[in-house]
Amino acid sequence: MSSMDNTMKFDVKAEGLEASAKDILLQVHDALLEKDYNPINQIVGYLLSGDPAYIPRHNNARSLIRKKERDELIEELVRYYLSGHK
Repeated sequence: MSSMDNTMKFDVKAEGLEASAKDILLQVHDALLEKDYNPINQIVGYLLSGDPAYIPRHNNARSLIRKKERDELIEELVRYYLSGHK
């Protein structure tokens, strides 16, 4: 049986094409700092309201943060917080 007969599996996430919620939050945080915003206040404002105006377009932060659902970003924050308090 040749290798051409085997089914290949393609996984986009495994290829690293999709940024993780953690990476997105960190990049948005850095963009907010560069623009002299309070990153915590701005990210919380976005997460609570869903209004992308809380996130600047600087370094493509607004487009980046919208690549993940807000609940995915909140899940990442809770996971990170709780992992540091066990």
